[in-house]
Amino acid sequence: MPDITLTTLVVLCLAAGAAGWIDAVVGGGGLLLLPALLLGLPQVPAAHILGTNKAVAIVGTSGAAVAYARKAPVKVATALRIGLAALAGSMTGAFFAAGISSEVLRPVIMVVLLAVAGFVLLRPRFGRAPEDGTAPRVTRARTVTAIVLVGGGIGLYDGLFGPGTGTFLVLALTAVLHLDLVTASANAKIVNVCTNGGALAMFAYQGNVMWRLAALMALFNLAGGLVGARMALSRGSGFVRGVLLVVVFSLVAKLAFDQWNA
Repeated sequence: MPDITLTTLVVLCLAAGAAGWIDAVVGGGGLLLLPALLLGLPQVPAAHILGTNKAVAIVGTSGAAVAYARKAPVKVATALRIGLAALAGSMTGAFFAAGISSEVLRPVIMVVLLAVAGFVLLRPRFGRAPEDGTAPRVTRARTVTAIVLVGGGIGLYDGLFGPGTGTFLVLALTAVLHLDLVTASANAKIVNVCTNGGALAMFAYQGNVMWRLAALMALFNLAGGLVGARMALSRGSGFVRGVLLVVVFSLVAKLAFDQWNA
């Protein structure tokens, strides 16, 4: 682990906690955690930053997944199948990532995110549980669509580009499987554990993880994830919807900033 000042260490741990909270509620914690590591440790190679980021994130995501599984109707088997498809997609995306220009992708993703934000704003019932308490029937075709398009497609995007993957998962699972936002967040955590685990295994194999720093930050990330999951479960889909919109607009702002400075 490189020499880190106490101030930097405190900031990184607080960022890890906040990122865990965001990830647990609606995804997108990497928007905070990865830039914090890059800014706090400018002398560290990018591969070590990415590997450490995954080592931290997987702990909070796993904790949130367990917290959700105890209270929310998580379809573990379906989520695992989607997760395996996402893992394959992310590996494929990473393989082709060198040939893709992020300058081309950023504007496309910004347009998609703005369209998503507009849809959520104009459809206030989107992602809310039915008032009669009955969940719509999910056909086999929709399940297959979720595995192939949600898992494989978003996994491919994660490998190619990455930012906002957790948020896209929540939105896609809500739309395809007719889930409310809380249940979609719960299932998305299991998918995230699968993709993070695969990426972490590769980074660890390459020796690109700062384990001591990751272990300390992971404790804060876990605490943030547990708090976020409990808040989402207790406050419901309306709360998740509000956080979702904040994260979406934050992601658009970050992508616009990156595009401007490219």
